[in-house]
Amino acid sequence: MAKFVESDRDQAYLLPPDLRDWIPSDDLVHFVLEAVERVSMSVFKVNERGTGSAQYHPRMMLALLVYCYANGVFGSRRIERATYRDLGVRYLTADRHPDHDTICAFRRRNVEAVGEAFVEVLLLARELKLLRVGTVSVDGTKVDANANKRNSVRYDRAVALREQLRGEIDGLLGEAERADAAAAPDGQSLPEELSRREQLAAKLDKACAELERRAKRRAASERGAYERKVAARESREGSSKGRHIKPPDEKPGPAEQINLTDADSGLMRKSKRHEYRQAYNAQAVVDADGSQLVLGVRVSTNASDRRELVADVDSVPRELGTAERVLADSGYATGDEVAALEGRGMDVLVATGAEGKRRRHDFRPESARRQREPKAAWLKAMRAKLAEEENKARYRLRKHTVEPVFGIVKQAMGFRQFLVRGIDKVEGEWTLVMLAYNCRRVNNLMAAA
Repeated sequence: MAKFVESDRDQAYLLPPDLRDWIPSDDLVHFVLEAVERVSMSVFKVNERGTGSAQYHPRMMLALLVYCYANGVFGSRRIERATYRDLGVRYLTADRHPDHDTICAFRRRNVEAVGEAFVEVLLLARELKLLRVGTVSVDGTKVDANANKRNSVRYDRAVALREQLRGEIDGLLGEAERADAAAAPDGQSLPEELSRREQLAAKLDKACAELERRAKRRAASERGAYERKVAARESREGSSKGRHIKPPDEKPGPAEQINLTDADSGLMRKSKRHEYRQAYNAQAVVDADGSQLVLGVRVSTNASDRRELVADVDSVPRELGTAERVLADSGYATGDEVAALEGRGMDVLVATGAEGKRRRHDFRPESARRQREPKAAWLKAMRAKLAEEENKARYRLRKHTVEPVFGIVKQAMGFRQFLVRGIDKVEGEWTLVMLAYNCRRVNNLMAAA
């Protein structure tokens, strides 16, 4: 006769349970708790007045966010649920259960503390001899914004819709006055229609104003280059002056777009073979000397990586030191950016064309595999530099270091969309994601040591 292990759910514990007996000694929760203890209390936003109910300890709240993000639990309601269902989370919170509003408010207000914890984990890795800043890999990935691309509007359409809405609002106001005069019983439906149109008109006003501010800011940044070109043209004599140089336009173009839900996000796509998505360009600087830890994080509103290289390298905290060599793909191939880093004494290796075109066994026809000879002198020099066997071996580290990080973040951790809106909040959440990744990575490196 078959025998079964009894499962009596009504059996009470003979002794009080100890959560430490249920958590493995090598669980990530132990490292996260140790790491957040290094964060200074001065960087947390807390209620200094002491009024109201007692607060949850900020280090516990930070550890809760980091541990949940590292295990693929992102939303504040899901984190609240995990405080009841997940043994690791119950141990971390000492069986306390912050509600989702508290979790969301803490994440929104304590971006500085997340950044401080990011640096402290890297310093801890350096103390453990797991990290040395030498060669770094730079890359970016598109992460969906918390907005629908259908809410994006062109500047010319926004202007036209504003005029249309103003006409509809005037018509509804006139209809409301006539309904009041006639004492119509169904006149109460008009204020709701007015409210919807007025809210949409206000959003369009704000969107147009933001596009106009961006255009003026862009024109101001281009003013110096324009004046230099004009001066160079005027210095030439006779008919060799060339065509007239147009001043930077301070008005947005008709095709410039903005999203009504998250104005800082933009329509981006991974490549020409992919669809457009409402997204941010999330950047990462990864240690290529073996640890595969993320050293610097940024979020860009530009779909292209062309002007991001210097800013990415500068995102590495100064406490960690300065990179000696920088590896980047062809999206970062900009002459002045490369020259700026080389002027600091860094060895820069940037691809001069699509990496897929250099495959040894390529099944594409000759016309698709043919590479154009670069015209710029720095591109020719970079191509010759990358042709050297030693530099080829160095550059191959790039795809083995930075690209797996994005694969782990998106596939293993499951982070594919930001939960917050606005560039400042989005950058804070991306730092939190990379902090969670670094905690996972350091914990694994310590276990393997």
